Amino acid sequence: MELTPFAKAAVMALGAVAPAISIGWIGSKAMESIGRNPEAAGKILVPMLLACAFAEAIAIYALVIAFSI
Repeated sequence: MELTPFAKAAVMALGAVAPAISIGWIGSKAMESIGRNPEAAGKILVPMLLACAFAEAIAIYALVIAFSI
């Protein structure tokens, strides 16, 4: 029995959990800070989007590793 499909599934599952949690946390904290100070929404948006992009890159790296297995 070949274990390659299971390895690919494990890499994608583990590689998607951390970015999903971190993107949710980033969004939650951004909305919390905008709720506290609505005037700062413009200053919060760009760093929030950058942080989400960096977190999403981790999931893309996991996808690349899964394809290379």
